[in-house]
Amino acid sequence: MKLEFKAAVLRAHGADLDIVPVRLDGPGERDVLVRIAATSLCHTDLEAQEGSLACPLPIVPGHEAAGVVQWTGAAVSRVSVGEHVVLSWNPSCGACFYCRQRQPILCQPYRDGAARALHFDGRPRLFLDGEPLHQLMYAGTFAEMAVVTEDCAVPVPRGIPLNRACLIGCGVMTGVGAALNVAKVQAGDSASVIGCGAVGLSAIQGARLAGAETIAAIDRDPARLGLARAFGATHLLPADEHLVERHAELTGGRGADHVFEAAGNPAAFRASLEIVRPGGQVVWLGKMGAGQELGLRWGSLMGEKRIVRASYGGARPARDFPFLAQAYLDGRLLLDEYVTSHIALADVNTGLARLKRGQDVRSVIEFP
Repeated sequence: MKLEFKAAVLRAHGADLDIVPVRLDGPGERDVLVRIAATSLCHTDLEAQEGSLACPLPIVPGHEAAGVVQWTGAAVSRVSVGEHVVLSWNPSCGACFYCRQRQPILCQPYRDGAARALHFDGRPRLFLDGEPLHQLMYAGTFAEMAVVTEDCAVPVPRGIPLNRACLIGCGVMTGVGAALNVAKVQAGDSASVIGCGAVGLSAIQGARLAGAETIAAIDRDPARLGLARAFGATHLLPADEHLVERHAELTGGRGADHVFEAAGNPAAFRASLEIVRPGGQVVWLGKMGAGQELGLRWGSLMGEKRIVRASYGGARPARDFPFLAQAYLDGRLLLDEYVTSHIALADVNTGLARLKRGQDVRSVIEFP
């Protein structure tokens, strides 16, 4: 199969993306071709543009998307043409050490091939001016079409709008999954979330879905705190020099059972350890530069506290994506409220600039 379509291509780190025709050539027998209906802008896409991910070039960014299946390879059995799907950015081989340990996020072939980012099997599917074109996180959804492995095209109910379903594939899954799958919040627990962007708001939703009694939202931005209330926060705390004292008052002097860090800065990581109770659990969702060091107060580690770093909310996409989509349809999961702007593919650079300035929770590229 050969096919040409438009995509946003990053040719140099720090540069704008170019909207250009690209060519699909030679999809594999386990590949799925998806016409993208909507793809949202995530901070990982911004990191790719700025160069902090050190991704290979040229590359099509984008990984949080939903669309309609247009074609399937001969060996595909889990998805059919015409189905509505949410894309996952974590293909896994199912056979390596980590997959056998039920840790597909750590799949060895996935991580070994990350530096190439051509396709999961290492062979390019997309081409630009005759040269191989990379796909960010094996997805590359800032495009009219995306070719992914079968396990990364997850069917969801047709009733959910695709410009909402796209949010499930990364930020919502990461935050909600952190509460439900990683921390395993129980009814009556207390949970505190530092950073009320898309992932933090999703952790708040996860804690609410789990039945947490007290959910404290912590952020520097009063507007984000107001939004957190709508997502399920029971208490709002500013991220200032009085945070630890105010949080102690809220939690009877013990601290929270679960603390989710979703801000991605040194102060937030340190604060997460200061406000979790002895014997409690800290889940780190934010991230800093891979070479950046983090200083901690040693005493904040005392008390049998547990620290977990989670990247995808313990996702099992085939199980979790339909669950989240149905929760939205049932009115239990908010998605509309994340979307702060709707743009066309031609506006992708404006969208990334707005994301960098903190003007959007989620900006969604919609295709006609």
